[in-house]
Amino acid sequence: MNFIAIDFETANQYRYSPCSLALTVVQNNQIVDKFYSLIKPDVDFNYRNTLIHGITAKDVVNAPTFPELWQNIKIFFQPQNLIIAHNAVFDNSVIKQTLAHYFMPSAHYLTLDTKNTTKKLIPNLTNYKLDTISDYLNITLEHHHNALDDSIACAKILLTELNLFDELTINQFIKSI
Repeated sequence: MNFIAIDFETANQYRYSPCSLALTVVQNNQIVDKFYSLIKPDVDFNYRNTLIHGITAKDVVNAPTFPELWQNIKIFFQPQNLIIAHNAVFDNSVIKQTLAHYFMPSAHYLTLDTKNTTKKLIPNLTNYKLDTISDYLNITLEHHHNALDDSIACAKILLTELNLFDELTINQFIKSI
């Protein structure tokens, strides 16, 4: 299976305030590439968000803006590409709202949420947070809320589920949603 796992962290409560992004590229069920970047948002940081991910305004002073970064990564967000995320509603809305915020064209791509795949395939967990699922599947997640670590864990969740369940089951699940 080929896909790209993504994760964003935001500067504040607004979805158009990404301050970091990570991509983990999977080809033929193997992680083949990783990308991480801080992003300089055009909004202020909220201390609550900084408490979660540890990123401050000082950290992003020399980082690219989202439009600058998008020029290098938009190739991944194509209609034929599967983009996965844990709690994909959040990450997909960051992309959608940030593109709209900067008056940029919308991105169209296939998407899958590992939170939902796990709920379907492994019922009865206490919760379906990224760290809980990672622990359950023995996936190392050293720095939760670091976008790169989170995107790698997300990719490994789907890869582990592909190993635990046959790929046909996963593909049928994907088609059903």
